[in-house]
Amino acid sequence: MAIDRVFWYHFMAVITVCIWGVTFVSTKVLIGYGLSPIEIFFFRFVLAYICICFVSPRKLFANSFKDELWMVGAGLSGGSLYFITENTALGLTLASNVSLIICTTPILTAFLFYFVNKEEKLKRNLLIGSFIALAGVALVVFNGRFNFEVNPLGDILTFVAALMWAFYCLILRRMNTKYSILFFTRKVFFYGIITSLPMFIISPLNFNLDILLKPVVFSNLLFLGVVASMLCFIMWNNIVKRIGALRATNYLYIVPLVTMITSALVIDEQITIITLVGSCLILFGVYLAERSR
Repeated sequence: MAIDRVFWYHFMAVITVCIWGVTFVSTKVLIGYGLSPIEIFFFRFVLAYICICFVSPRKLFANSFKDELWMVGAGLSGGSLYFITENTALGLTLASNVSLIICTTPILTAFLFYFVNKEEKLKRNLLIGSFIALAGVALVVFNGRFNFEVNPLGDILTFVAALMWAFYCLILRRMNTKYSILFFTRKVFFYGIITSLPMFIISPLNFNLDILLKPVVFSNLLFLGVVASMLCFIMWNNIVKRIGALRATNYLYIVPLVTMITSALVIDEQITIITLVGSCLILFGVYLAERSR
């Protein structure tokens, strides 16, 4: 029975990253309708927060002020800072650069956990598998056109986004033994929204109902808010709690693979032999990294 439960958590991890792979295409559609990256983040997190309030415990605050500060950190690292830095980077550097650098998250998480918790060992298969998967990501992202243009600000922001998600996983592991997944996830959404508000001083929120109520816009926001945010964050936080952050983050390598397939189906982007080879490397790298455990 224990093996069956572990299998389902791995299956949930695959489903979660597959949904997150689709969000890149969904976000691109919303940007095409005039929504800014910050507005997309704000609306999706507000929707997620409203929905999770119906199922989350009524408890308002953490058990201590220190834990409440950790919740603020989770909202910053896994919410506002992660999404805003990533989305801003998309406007400054190539999307391929962003996709590749974001996929350093599993490696950053492994090293961060090693330095913070010395009992975490950097196993050889984990590192080899991670670098093989990262090589596969590079093939999928660049698709044979290796035009890696260096834009210092955009690339640094992307690296910050990857590091933020690693910190989020570290905070999650610290808090998931003290609080329920629903309570913690609700706090992440709340503080993600609160910490994003100062950005609207620079770029005011454009609440245009004519745009928001368009069927394509509304349906994509529902998908991002209810499915990709609320449901996926609940699943991800539960996955990290059950199988560990290092094993869970390795599945993030699959995100570019799913984005590639979705782009081919939705916006007719071509799948080539190079991307297929890259896909095989991603799957093999994830498998090898999992074998380390």
